[in-house]
Amino acid sequence: MSSSQPSVSIVVPVRNEADNIAPLIEEITAALDGRWVYEIVYVNDGSTDATGDRLVAIMTQRDNLRQLRHARSGGQSAAVRSGVRAARGAIVATLDGDGQNNPAFLPDLIAAVEKGANVGLAAGQRVGRKDTGFKKFQSRVANGVRNGILKDGTRDTGCGLKAFRREVFLMMPYFDGLHRFLPALVRREGFDIAYVDVIDRPRRSGVSNYGFFDRLWIGIMDLAGVWWLIRRKKPTPDVTEVKA
Repeated sequence: MSSSQPSVSIVVPVRNEADNIAPLIEEITAALDGRWVYEIVYVNDGSTDATGDRLVAIMTQRDNLRQLRHARSGGQSAAVRSGVRAARGAIVATLDGDGQNNPAFLPDLIAAVEKGANVGLAAGQRVGRKDTGFKKFQSRVANGVRNGILKDGTRDTGCGLKAFRREVFLMMPYFDGLHRFLPALVRREGFDIAYVDVIDRPRRSGVSNYGFFDRLWIGIMDLAGVWWLIRRKKPTPDVTEVKA
């Protein structure tokens, strides 16, 4: 593998996903090898299973694979943020570590950011979702309420497949749940959003570690906070330096 400075960083937040590590890394490399100089940054969010050991074993074979570890679980938004802050690529792509997000769609997302002069975010939009009927109902309600209030024009913010400019992400105000409001916040900063339809698939192994009911009321408060941030946004001044 090349040790050159990567142009793209793939950030994967995981918690207790030991059996999904190797198959997903194989798919990521199959999608990206020969197309970009890239790195894969796994953020081990306080796993208590063999996730860390599986990553270390593969790291001995791939020098573009990195592992960051949270001493205790901080949640998905915290894991994504840790990965983006540590990323060396100017473009960052994310996907969930459970195998439901197909890495085959990463090139389309990355290319959408590369080719769009003002595109700050390329967001995957799931079709043919493989979740339970109840979970799909939850998402429809949550996305409908969010879009009705924020007018972000995005039908599905819950898809883990995203690509964005690292500098744009780091401009965002950080809070737990940030990853669900990226389209609205990226638009707030004056950037465009590109959308890519992606095909969902069943989880390979294990169970979901980031549930719905534990974030329901927090999500409502976050929605109110993001609405306030958008309302309070003022035009960014056009700044020039005056020299003698």
